[in-house]
This record gives sequence, C-alpha cells and structure tokens, in this order.
Amino acid sequence: MGYVSLIVAFMASILLTPLVKRLAFRIGAVDAPNYRKVHSRIMPRLGGLAVFLAFIIGFAVYQPESPYTLAIVLGALIIVITGVLDDMYEISAKAKLIGQIAAALIVVFVGGIQVEFINLPFDGKLDFGFLSIPFTLLWIIGVTNAINLIDGLDGLAAGVSTIALLTLATMAFILGDTFVMATAAILAAACIGFLFYNFHPAKIFMGDTGALFLGFMIAVLSLLGFKSVTMVSFIIPVIMLGVPISDTLFAIIRRFRMKQKWSDPDKSHLHHCLLNMGFSHRQTVLLIYGIAMMFGVAAIIFSMAKVWGALLLIVVIVITIELFVEIIGLAGKNYRPLLNIVRSLNK
Repeated sequence: MGYVSLIVAFMASILLTPLVKRLAFRIGAVDAPNYRKVHSRIMPRLGGLAVFLAFIIGFAVYQPESPYTLAIVLGALIIVITGVLDDMYEISAKAKLIGQIAAALIVVFVGGIQVEFINLPFDGKLDFGFLSIPFTLLWIIGVTNAINLIDGLDGLAAGVSTIALLTLATMAFILGDTFVMATAAILAAACIGFLFYNFHPAKIFMGDTGALFLGFMIAVLSLLGFKSVTMVSFIIPVIMLGVPISDTLFAIIRRFRMKQKWSDPDKSHLHHCLLNMGFSHRQTVLLIYGIAMMFGVAAIIFSMAKVWGALLLIVVIVITIELFVEIIGLAGKNYRPLLNIVRSLNK
C-alpha cells in the first residue's frame, strides 16, 4: 500500500497540475512580471493547490494510523486557503501571518505537537516550560516562511523541498517512524510530479499556496521526527533545511545592516547572488539543489556521529556557510568578517 500511495500522489500531481493551471487563469491567480521577477510574461501561480490535492489523495490511499493526522490535515488546509487567497488577491503580510499562526495553533492544541525539552550533551537538560508553545509556533512559522522566501526561480522551492522531504523520510526510516517516513515520501512524490511543469522553463508557479504548504509540512514533520530528543538530534532538521534557513537568516542580517524592514523584498537572496555571478537560471537551480543535497547528507551523517564528531561537523558546516555567504555577497557586499580575518593573518 505504501508504494501505491507514492505512485498515486505522483500521478495525481501530473494530472491535476494542468487543471489547476486553467483554474488559476480563470480566477486571476496570476503573477505579473516586475523588477524583482525573473520571468517576462504573466504566469499562473496556484500550482501548490495541485501539490496539496495530490498529497491528500496519496495520503488517503495510504490511510496512516496516527493521532496527528487530523491536526496536520486541518492545519495544512488553513495554510492552503491562506496561500490561495494570497495568490488571488495578494493579501497583506499580516493576514498571511495570521493564517500561519492559526495553522500552527491547530497543530499544537489539536495535535499536541510541541517541543517540551531538549537533552543537552554531557547529561544536561533544557526544559522549555511555558516557552514550549511559543518555541514550537516560532519553529513552524519560521520554516514555513523560509521555504516561501526561496521561491524565486522555476523549480527552486519545489526541488529544495523535495530534497528536504526525502532526507526527512530517510531519517524517519532510520528512527523507525513509519508515519513521518510515509507522509514525507508521499509529499515528495507529489512535488516531483509538479516539477514536470515547474522546472525551468516553468509552465506554472507553485505560488504562496505551495510554498507555505510545503514549508508548513516540513516544519511539522521535522518536529514529529525529532521532538523531545537530544540537542544533537534537534540540530538535524536545522542542517537538513540549511538552504532555506541560512538564506532567511542572512536576509534578516542584510536588511538589518541596510536598515530595511525584515519584510521588505529585495534581489539579494541566494538565487539572485548566483545569477549575478553569471550562472544561468537552470544552472543556479541545479547548484542550489546540489547544496541542499549536501546539507541532507550532512544531516544523515550528523545523526550517526558521536557527540564530539557532531560538534566538529557543526563547526565545519558553520565556517563553510559563512565563507560561501561572504564570497557570493549574500549578507551584503561589504559583509566579509571571516575573509578579512584570513587576509589579516596572511599579511
């Protein structure tokens, strides 16, 4: 039944996407080109609805037994409705945030999903107490928006999300969590079907409907897979989502340095920086896929490492990210603290 659900989700995505494309034009859910966009013609942007429907169909075929099913589906439905409204009417950032908070609250209070404590290395323990719910909400909303922020090139968010979901499914398999493994795999299959229409040159965009939905699902599934575990294990989803999280983090740093509002859009995200370096649209997307895969492999290696090996891997990853960010100018052209230290040592 598991393999059948994957095939059903994949085929449903392929069959539903052209129908959703027609619907997008009919209801005005289209994306007009502007100075920030890389496309030059009006594009339908409701593609995430096809991914959601394909996932629900595959999920219904699999029929997983879990106390979390209702909360996840209800939360996802609220997120998708929020995304559809944004794709149609371009609702305010505040309205989108309200939808995200509502979906996250359902996951916490209906599903009972929250991070209550983390076991620290060397026999320590960090109990979140009354901060448990705010921390859980912050994680869900943060990852949801991180996926949304990288949705700037054809196939980018769908591909990076697929890699994260497959990594999550692999980790869940290692931990013996069949619900997370199956749910992540079914959603990945729906994304792969959608990529047939979304990879460059795209025929349809996933829009906020897709980006918010994928971000929400990845956030919730990573919480389910690693909640109330060791500090080392909790870092796994952070590494796994290295591309969207680091892009979001350095976007915040960049806007803080430029004295801009955190919600202000710009053309300095990871994909913009790579395009500015001369990579083509397709090369940029494939390069980011490669980076996402490296993060995925690092997360799996990290999960099997001893404490000291895991800490060493974190240091290597952080230094590598920082050097990469400074070289491509992700946090701003004049942001080069580590490179300046290296230069001063060579003098």
